[in-house]
Amino acid sequence: MKKLIWFIAGIGLGVVTAQQLRENPKAKDLADDVARRAKEFGAAVSDGFREREAEIAAEAAKQTN
Repeated sequence: MKKLIWFIAGIGLGVVTAQQLRENPKAKDLADDVARRAKEFGAAVSDGFREREAEIAAEAAKQTN
């Protein structure tokens, strides 16, 4: 029962948020900015992971030779 209440509360919050984004251009701009920054952060983390993975692979290759 508790999960159902949280589910309904989440849906309600989503509806209110969507309404605010439609009615308020500043809120939409803020949401777009947050989304852009989150994508940039995710890309930076992903790039760093790939770089570190390549460093580890290169180090492992050196040790086996």
